[in-house]
Amino acid sequence: MVEALPSTAIRDFRYDARSRTLDVTFVSERRYRYIAVPADVAAAFEIAESKGGFFNARIRDVFAFKELTRGRP
Repeated sequence: MVEALPSTAIRDFRYDARSRTLDVTFVSERRYRYIAVPADVAAAFEIAESKGGFFNARIRDVFAFKELTRGRP
């Protein structure tokens, strides 16, 4: 799934159920891959009214991640 959304922090995200990875692109153009994210968490993220709030509460500081790209200086 790829979701483009109106958010002040998150530009879009993509979940790969096969690898259980969640790629999140922020409005800063930084992109991160979160690892071992359960499908139910990704599905809840998709329907969350506040993507930023959900991300902060349920994804950030919960799942291991790596940065895929860096934003412009």
